[in-house]
Amino acid sequence: MQIETVKNYCDITWSDEQTDDKVADILDRAQSELESYAGETLDFSDEKTTLAQLLLDCCWYILNRALDEFRANYKDDLNSLRQQYQVKRYIEANGGDSNAEAEDPEF
Repeated sequence: MQIETVKNYCDITWSDEQTDDKVADILDRAQSELESYAGETLDFSDEKTTLAQLLLDCCWYILNRALDEFRANYKDDLNSLRQQYQVKRYIEANGGDSNAEAEDPEF
């Protein structure tokens, strides 16, 4: 995702080096936040996806010093993101067989 896209979404209409550096830092932090939920590196290049929208929203919250509110307000989306990638890893671990029987967990 481009810095200009984040600036536009956050209504930052001016451009200077300090602001661009701050937005770049916010974008990096937001990407890291979402990747921590997914448990892997994510591709944010397609700006027309739900993942890209979640990234923009996360940037907005970070900019407004409200990351904890993002986590609370987007809890369902973040849990869904985590589950989506857990299922992906499970399928990959089972040779692409989504019908493989799950092992019983030990309690």
